[in-house]
Amino acid sequence: MPSLPSPSHKERISAPSKPTPTFSPDTVHVVYVLGGPGAGKGTQCANLVRDYGFKHLSAGDLLRAEQDRKDSEFGGMIKEYIADGKIVPMEVTVQLLENAIQAKLDEGEGQVGGKGSRFLIDGFPRKMDQALHFESSVCPSQFTLFFDCPEEEMQKRLLHRGETSGRSDDNAESIKKRFKTFVETSMPVVEYFEKEGKVVRVEATESPERIYEVVKGRMGERGFEMIGK
Repeated sequence: MPSLPSPSHKERISAPSKPTPTFSPDTVHVVYVLGGPGAGKGTQCANLVRDYGFKHLSAGDLLRAEQDRKDSEFGGMIKEYIADGKIVPMEVTVQLLENAIQAKLDEGEGQVGGKGSRFLIDGFPRKMDQALHFESSVCPSQFTLFFDCPEEEMQKRLLHRGETSGRSDDNAESIKKRFKTFVETSMPVVEYFEKEGKVVRVEATESPERIYEVVKGRMGERGFEMIGK
């Protein structure tokens, strides 16, 4: 499994260049999942894993696991970036995702009959540099599944969740900051791929069930069939 690049400085990590991506989009089908905080990405990802055979990868989960991994040379750095509210250098996040995809392939997971392997990458790419680096060095994506939801609706959902979640960031002030960060850093990614014809935009204001009915229709339009069909 590829190792993470060694940092020469806290703010900059050089990654080895590759002439071609590690995985071919003909056999490894990557779908990015983006949406603001509270847009319902987690619920819809779970549906897609169940019905379409995707393996679900979360960049945030991988970073949290790496920071807690014993003897990780990046653990301390990741903790500092997360504590400061900054985005971890793209080379680290992208390499963790590449390692995770390779591990799943080695284990025979994510394969759907003779239709290749399917991966949902949740909450990624968060910035343009992440998007471009992943596309050129790991695997070009099939498309980005974007859950479009107004800030007011997301805030209502998160404040309701905060009543029982215990999450420190489920409060009005944190929600506004998270939404602002999403608009400034992630929306340019959505707009870039939209110009490439690689965005599936789903209105995410209805019930989860009705939203998923739309998602299923859009997946079919993109050539993704449900398992067993």
